[in-house]
Amino acid sequence: MNEIVRSHIIISAHFDMELEGLRDRFKPHRVVSFIKDDFLLDDAKAAVNEAFVSEASTKYIVLAGKSFRHEAQNSLLKVLEEPPEHIEFIIIAPNKSVLLPTVRSRLPLVQKAKEHSAVSIDIRMDSLDIRAVFDFVKANDRLAKHDAKALIEGLFHQAVAVEKLILTPAQLKAFDNSYRLLEVNGRLQTLLLTLLMQFLPKKRSEDRKTFR
Repeated sequence: MNEIVRSHIIISAHFDMELEGLRDRFKPHRVVSFIKDDFLLDDAKAAVNEAFVSEASTKYIVLAGKSFRHEAQNSLLKVLEEPPEHIEFIIIAPNKSVLLPTVRSRLPLVQKAKEHSAVSIDIRMDSLDIRAVFDFVKANDRLAKHDAKALIEGLFHQAVAVEKLILTPAQLKAFDNSYRLLEVNGRLQTLLLTLLMQFLPKKRSEDRKTFR
């Protein structure tokens, strides 16, 4: 898998499981982790120092914490916005409120699926076609807001954990946008359509103009 996954934020409370999954996905690239209950300024400084250790290929620096001190987050802002060459950051936090808006604004945010979700994901992200997209959107366009969030989370889990896809920056951003727009009552049908279109084979991209 040669495609590079760009820096992003993962919302999950399962740090060890996420780290194991990242190491598996990013082989043969190097993964360096800083996992703390309380992520302190000294931890942030150590991560920044690690980012400036030159690498010939991509290195992923994973920062995880149940809480992140504000001064630690502030010290990361510059390197998150302008990381050194071949450096990508993955931040893992149990919920997005742990992170400052200035941090969240610099990286796409993806929400991991909750365990025991009642929402069923009966779709394959790696083999989508227009008909599959149409059927899935039609079957789920009337969900309540809570279930709609679980559906978006479930789609992410399906793509990353089940199918083990390497998401592109556009796909990560689509997940982030879908979840955020649900918070302000975005129309689920439109959000699902926009998200799933990111997974269609490129040769079919023109077909989206005929799908409503």
